[in-house]
Amino acid sequence: MSILTRPTRRLLLALTASTALLAACGKTEAPAPSAAAPAEPAAAPAPAPAALPSKIVIGLDDNFPPMGFRDDKNELVGFDIDLAREAGKRLGIEVEFKPIDWNAKEAELSGKRVDVLWNGLTITEERKKNIAFTAPYMENHQIIVVRGDSPIKTKADMAGKVVGVQDGSSAVDAIEKDEATAKSFKELKKYGDNVTALLDLTTGRVDAVVLDEVVGRYYTAKKPGEYAVLDDNFGTEEYGVGLRQEDTELHARIDQALAEMKQDGSGEKISEQWFGKNILK
Repeated sequence: MSILTRPTRRLLLALTASTALLAACGKTEAPAPSAAAPAEPAAAPAPAPAALPSKIVIGLDDNFPPMGFRDDKNELVGFDIDLAREAGKRLGIEVEFKPIDWNAKEAELSGKRVDVLWNGLTITEERKKNIAFTAPYMENHQIIVVRGDSPIKTKADMAGKVVGVQDGSSAVDAIEKDEATAKSFKELKKYGDNVTALLDLTTGRVDAVVLDEVVGRYYTAKKPGEYAVLDDNFGTEEYGVGLRQEDTELHARIDQALAEMKQDGSGEKISEQWFGKNILK
């Protein structure tokens, strides 16, 4: 083994250090892993349908036979009462009936003192501004009822006569649309309900009453010969259930229930009980 001199050892150490330094400088750093691309946001789940209330309060005129009225036991009965109860059963909702001033029905609905108006409510363009209506479930006419011995046979014969009508009813709108006939009346006398108007017709305080056909036919059939129904009328209309415009889920479900009742015959059965025939539209 040869012995290296001290200067030679120093030289070798310097060369070794230089080589190591060059090797270190020659290394390439691996690229830093790129950041992961942000994940696509998960699609928001579709909103669940609004839950139906456990109970709804139905506003009605409780002196509007045969749609809704009180029987001899003071219990609420009627065609619309039975329809509403059947709909509530199908929807699993408790139904409560609340008699209201029918002339203030829109205020009762918007003020949330009732949830639904279901009592021979006529669908009109004016009412649609504040009320959401279901599909119509029956047709109706505004008929003219007079005493059986009355000389009034046509609308023209009503000129100069006192005519009775329920305040806030669609009969008022129907008469006002026929401006010429309306202007010919001596007076258009408004009542709180049709029953009182018909009583005044019997006693001669008014000469004719304009009212819903379903009501007029019901009363005239009970007293044959006492009343007469003219061939003339003040037009055809449709009944619907009225709701607040924001109650879209309840609206859709009542529409569905009514459609099912028409299809499966249960609506026809209720109709025949009250009218002797199927009057559902």
